[in-house]
Amino acid sequence: MTNLVSKTAIIIGGGLGGLSAAIALQQLGLNVSVYEKAKELKELGAGIVLSANAIKALEKLGVAEQVRNSGSPVKKAEIRTWDGKLLVNVPVHKQAKLYGTYSYLIYRPDLQSILYKNVKKGTVYFGKKLMRIETDATKIKAIFEDGEEVEGDLLIGADGVHSEVRRSIIGSTPSRYSGFTAIRGISNFEDDRFPVELGGGFEAWGPGKRFGFSHLGRGRIFWFSAINIPQGKMINTVDRKKTALEKLKGSFEPIEAVIESTNESDILLHEIFDRSPLKYWSKDRATLLGDAAHPMLPNLGQGGAQSIEDALVLSRSLEKYPDNVQQAFKMYEEIRIPRTSQVVRGSRAMARLMQLENPLAIHSRNLMLRAMPDTVQIKRLKWLVGHEV
Repeated sequence: MTNLVSKTAIIIGGGLGGLSAAIALQQLGLNVSVYEKAKELKELGAGIVLSANAIKALEKLGVAEQVRNSGSPVKKAEIRTWDGKLLVNVPVHKQAKLYGTYSYLIYRPDLQSILYKNVKKGTVYFGKKLMRIETDATKIKAIFEDGEEVEGDLLIGADGVHSEVRRSIIGSTPSRYSGFTAIRGISNFEDDRFPVELGGGFEAWGPGKRFGFSHLGRGRIFWFSAINIPQGKMINTVDRKKTALEKLKGSFEPIEAVIESTNESDILLHEIFDRSPLKYWSKDRATLLGDAAHPMLPNLGQGGAQSIEDALVLSRSLEKYPDNVQQAFKMYEEIRIPRTSQVVRGSRAMARLMQLENPLAIHSRNLMLRAMPDTVQIKRLKWLVGHEV
């Protein structure tokens, strides 16, 4: 511990991963500074699901109770056909009993705000765009667009899918378009079939498209749609609400009503990408974390969870090797790369299953899902949501 108290950590990126890392490292006594490109904490975002593995990681950061109070437990989760027939009733109560907690859905900016309030005051600097990093045998330096230079013992790139730190460590690596574009929204909507007391909601899987609806807490709901479309075809859409209604026409109620209830300003549209897993994340005194290290598709709901797990494992590794940053990074990679690579691949495989277009393939998939017992459902994902850092 005493060796770590004198250490200075520079974190590039003030998102979920960067803030989680700041909390974890401050718990060890490190002097931490977070540099965020945005001018302020943004009040714009979608819902994020936090499975049992994420909640357990947040418990270790000391913020799980705040997250539970702000979010909504998932006590109902159904998968339906495009015309509303039940395919799967996810055994959420059995999973909660097995893992000791329900999954929670929370508004992403609320989660970011909770993490921000749990780092020491004065830790986060806004409006700081990284230009480059320089390193020598004993120190690493971050140089920002405004001319400021900051020196530390180690640097963590938690600067997202378009990471500048990643480029410094790895060079350019191509992103992979998922084959679908997402339209997402936040609204206030009530439906007797999905009461707010139960939390959770449903997904509907259609040919080449998918829609999900869930309670967010504080009276709000979150919805998303994933629509198979060539890259570049929908990204410049101006009227996102109209586009969503057109693309999801003919779906079972309440899908169109949910979209209708949403203000245009509360709807986001993004093309969805990931990257092939890397063999290493670190170079000299710099390493990567979260989307900067392992951008993944959202199909397993693990993007945020994996960055929080990264933060904890990285802090444990530095605790074990307080005088050898490179050795700590090596331990961090050995623990995290196999797991995150499996999640990246699993998310891709899940996308193929969810976004099927061929009627025969859809029919076969639906037969398989209907026949799957709860025990098999739980066993299939135990490696993922049953994991504890």
